[in-house]
Amino acid sequence: MKSITIKGSERESVGKAATRTARNAGMVPCVIYGGNQPVHFTAEEKAFKDLVYTPNVHTVVVDLAGNTYKAILQDIQFHPVSDKILHIDFYELDEKKEITMEVPVKVTGNSPGVMAGGVLRLNQRKLKVRALPANLPDFVEASISELQMGNKLYVTSLPTENYKLLHPDNTVVAQVRISRAAMKAAQEAAKAAKAPAKGKKK
Repeated sequence: MKSITIKGSERESVGKAATRTARNAGMVPCVIYGGNQPVHFTAEEKAFKDLVYTPNVHTVVVDLAGNTYKAILQDIQFHPVSDKILHIDFYELDEKKEITMEVPVKVTGNSPGVMAGGVLRLNQRKLKVRALPANLPDFVEASISELQMGNKLYVTSLPTENYKLLHPDNTVVAQVRISRAAMKAAQEAAKAAKAPAKGKKK
């Protein structure tokens, strides 16, 4: 999985007054959990744009004056009115311990069912995976090349190299539904096929 670096400064004071002062200065209070003890720091809000405002997922290298921590975003709080970032929690990674993350689904291929007039529905835009940090994928590939009209793609059909998908086997990732136009065409074709038979009986 791709990683981005966020540079910040470790916080000496973590009280409400210090937090308010940091926010007024355009800084975001953050904390890293998972290590021997929590690490509190602040960073400029713009430093998080490639981490927060994107459909992609990343691991993070937090650089605090040369002290680095590899982590993932665990929780984020926004202001209810302005949508400014108020606080971010990170979880420090251990290369020897598996971690659970949600990663996006990437649809590949061309569905015969869609080309025949069906409508593709993506039921799962993200999937929960579990893996060692080094094996976390940027996305889970979902090939729709075999999907005919009315078919479903189940999670069991997806590749799971070096990671596990934490979903029940009957989880539908994508499906090709019959469109109204295709359904109407099928009904008209069925009526047309019956018409000659009725004519012969008369």
